[in-house]
Amino acid sequence: MDRHAVARAAEIMREAHRIVALTGAGISRPSGIPDFRSANGLWTHNDPMVVASLAGFRADPRRFYRWVQPLLDTIEVALPNPAHLALAQLEREARLAAVITQNIDGLHQRAGSREVYELHGHVRSATCLDCAHQVPGRSLIEPVLNGQILHCACGGLFKPDVVLFDELLPRGLFWLAQRAIERCDVVLVAGTALEVAPVCEMPLAGLQRGARLIIVNQSETYLDDRADVVLHEDVSEALPAIADCRL
Repeated sequence: MDRHAVARAAEIMREAHRIVALTGAGISRPSGIPDFRSANGLWTHNDPMVVASLAGFRADPRRFYRWVQPLLDTIEVALPNPAHLALAQLEREARLAAVITQNIDGLHQRAGSREVYELHGHVRSATCLDCAHQVPGRSLIEPVLNGQILHCACGGLFKPDVVLFDELLPRGLFWLAQRAIERCDVVLVAGTALEVAPVCEMPLAGLQRGARLIIVNQSETYLDDRADVVLHEDVSEALPAIADCRL
């Protein structure tokens, strides 16, 4: 690991007043949760517009649940890794203002983070597509394992509260995330290649308002050449190193 880059990132974060982290699948991969777009990702053998779109869900909910069940099983037993814990510690030290995440696994909250904006939703609950009645996400698991699809009393389908393709992001959370970016002086990108719009545009909005940018991701991003520090490392190793660096 580049110790100079780690020290530089730590220095920038130590001088900051409001840090906002933007996280993606790469931060949960060390916890055993697969990403979507890598060689062994969830889209390797599945067309996301078929299995993970709202139209696809309405057309064949059983196909969606067959695809998502292994992911739900993995999330159920996954534990936060050192990267999640490092961000939670930064928040406890009043250095990190918020985590904006594209992940649906809830590991940031389980690590102790409190201000988390889950822009792609979560699996803790499910909502009827017809009447908006909400139930705990766990209530869907047993029927799905038995080959059943749980319907609401009104007859509508329950869908986990994740944002599928052809769905809009939750408006309120997106506004909170945008406000956090507008008010921060450091954006910390951790475990995302910045490929999914509109979330991928948020660090750019921070840069345009004068924020510093730190990127920790194993692959390159479109903003590497504009970042103050770039670490192409495993986030579960790099983030604790940055957080613990004392220079």
